[in-house]
Amino acid sequence: MAKCFDPERVFERIGDGSVVAISGFNAATAPFYLIHALLKHYEEVGRPRDLFIISDALPAVPGFGLDEVGRYVLEHPDQRLVRGFLLPFYGWAPSLQAAVARNLVEAYTWPIGIVTRWLRDVAAGAPGVISRVGLGTFIDPRQDGGMLNDLAKERRTAKVEVITIDGREYLLYRAPKPNVAFVRATTADEIGNLSMEREAMYGSVLAVVQAAKAHPGGLVAAQVLRVVTAGEIHPKSVFVPGPLVDCVVVAPRGNEAERFHWQTYSFDYNPIASGDAPYRASYEPRPLDVDKAIARRVVLELAGLVERLGRPVVVNLGIGIPAVAADVIREEDVEEFIHITVESGQWGGYALTGADFGAVLGHYAVIPMPDQFLLYEGGAIDATSLGFLEVDAQGNVNPAFIPGRMTGPGGFPVIAIGSPRVYFAGEFTAGKRSIEVADGGVKIKADGNIVKFVNSVYKVVFSGRYALEEGKEVMYITERAVFRLTPNGLALAEIAPGVDLERDVLSRMAFKPVVGGLEEMDRRIFRTGRMGLREELLRAVRR
Repeated sequence: MAKCFDPERVFERIGDGSVVAISGFNAATAPFYLIHALLKHYEEVGRPRDLFIISDALPAVPGFGLDEVGRYVLEHPDQRLVRGFLLPFYGWAPSLQAAVARNLVEAYTWPIGIVTRWLRDVAAGAPGVISRVGLGTFIDPRQDGGMLNDLAKERRTAKVEVITIDGREYLLYRAPKPNVAFVRATTADEIGNLSMEREAMYGSVLAVVQAAKAHPGGLVAAQVLRVVTAGEIHPKSVFVPGPLVDCVVVAPRGNEAERFHWQTYSFDYNPIASGDAPYRASYEPRPLDVDKAIARRVVLELAGLVERLGRPVVVNLGIGIPAVAADVIREEDVEEFIHITVESGQWGGYALTGADFGAVLGHYAVIPMPDQFLLYEGGAIDATSLGFLEVDAQGNVNPAFIPGRMTGPGGFPVIAIGSPRVYFAGEFTAGKRSIEVADGGVKIKADGNIVKFVNSVYKVVFSGRYALEEGKEVMYITERAVFRLTPNGLALAEIAPGVDLERDVLSRMAFKPVVGGLEEMDRRIFRTGRMGLREELLRAVRR
């Protein structure tokens, strides 16, 4: 057999200054054991040094993967194992976030869809990715250029440049090409063929391999659960052909403290998450509260889109309140009209949340993540609903960034700029508050003291200006008001029953929106029981 099975032999072949591409969407497809063993190898022999790590999303959850590396960096500020990271998301790696904030390593961030496409493009010999995604946002070099700390701004290992083609601006994303790949699969055979039957997704495993193998002498190491004899894996089940894999490492099946190959952060293996068992869990509708009311307004918009187009629609739902819309779609029994996709590659079903995000229960299809994001960026979906932390007068959106916490954009920018219709969803204010949804309206007993509709967002992650240039339909949906993006800025379109326009809306904003033709939000949103959308859509489709 030509394959090596000893992780030490893998690490001995990694040269100083290597660029290492690692697969992983939180715990899913993340080779935690390879990362852990690499760290232990470095502690023992002091090599390899000065690695630059790139990932399609984030191979980390608290205490594992790159978060374990981040903790080591914090404890050993003079370490030489790693010099920098290019990651779309840092949110589930608190130790790594702290190391970035303390300027101990270079840190860059690009959207997930850009990195997944970049992996494929550099594998084909391209200098980088050209895209409209990121224009007018903190990724634009006229703002932060996707650099998260001073060390990144000094070294500029990963660069974003503005270029012009046929009179239109684009961004060119460039970074050093990987010569090492760490990936994860379920099974390897003696040839090195990899299958992914027990994984929750395909992720970008193949793209990571392709990028490394395009480098002369590129090294690919795969973490698996088991090794079988040649011929045991059906050819159509092989996701990565064996000749592309140099080393296979079997992850130990340890205790709770050694969750090196769990499907997700919360569980080792659930056949439903890998599509090997049907999803038959009992379902109880979510009680009516503020978040559900907002999600209902989103679903009403999606249902209206089905009626306008006269066909089922394909949508993406983000984390937070938009994810509640999936519960509403299920309660209203309109899943055959509104097909939900998740950025990790699944179609249909119910996305898990928190550090388990990326895994889905009950999905009917799954495709590789680079392909999913190509559909998003190209506008093949009909609509998306995403959360927001701040919105300003120009319609710019900051979904998560606050001073001292730069989590990265995740899939947000590609989905938001690619989708032809974007329905942002969030509570109108933040802070301690008491708001009831009852009797067909909203009762604000005590409002939050944090204004979310601000003069200028802290970081622009969605640009209202460029959305208008691209002809996007953009809405901002809250429990008490609905806004639309216009060339003149945000226009107040709807207000909830029971809400006072001046006291509860205008005085709670840092800017004055355009007001005219104001309508009342549908009272069904604020009443218990189903809204009756299935019956409406059945009638609409029959017409």
